[in-house]
Amino acid sequence: MGYEEEAVDELWRDVWCHRSQVQRDLNHGAGESFVIRMLAHQGTMSPSQIADAMHVTSGRISAVLSALEKKGQIVRSVDPQDRRAVRVELTDAGRERGRKDMQEMRSTICWIFSQMGERRTREFVDLAREFSVYLSLCKPGEPRPTPEEVRKAFEKGSQDSKDA
Repeated sequence: MGYEEEAVDELWRDVWCHRSQVQRDLNHGAGESFVIRMLAHQGTMSPSQIADAMHVTSGRISAVLSALEKKGQIVRSVDPQDRRAVRVELTDAGRERGRKDMQEMRSTICWIFSQMGERRTREFVDLAREFSVYLSLCKPGEPRPTPEEVRKAFEKGSQDSKDA
């Protein structure tokens, strides 16, 4: 087994398979936090759009939406343009939950970075950015990107960073 396979095994074992308590707490409620984040980012959505984004069935999303509605964090309403369609949007309580969840996650990550130190944190962020560019180029079932596609993606990422 090459270093690549070993690295994937370590990443799965150490990061993805052993999720932290914070990750579990923020994702409790079987997707509630995901729905809150999606609605905060996208605005009003249909249940089917949310289900597609979560890769879950309409029945599963219905249960999540019911739980959020009972907590007063979302409202479902009939779309005035198409009376057969339902719209889902956050309430003030839902926006507050989303804000608190993000604040908690940000605080946790800042604490982790303070433990890692500035040099290692900056290295980590640079490596994560590079990893993300490579990952964004790979599509299931398709050939791996060409060197030219990789070069263009990194040039675009570099230009986007300058523009930000």
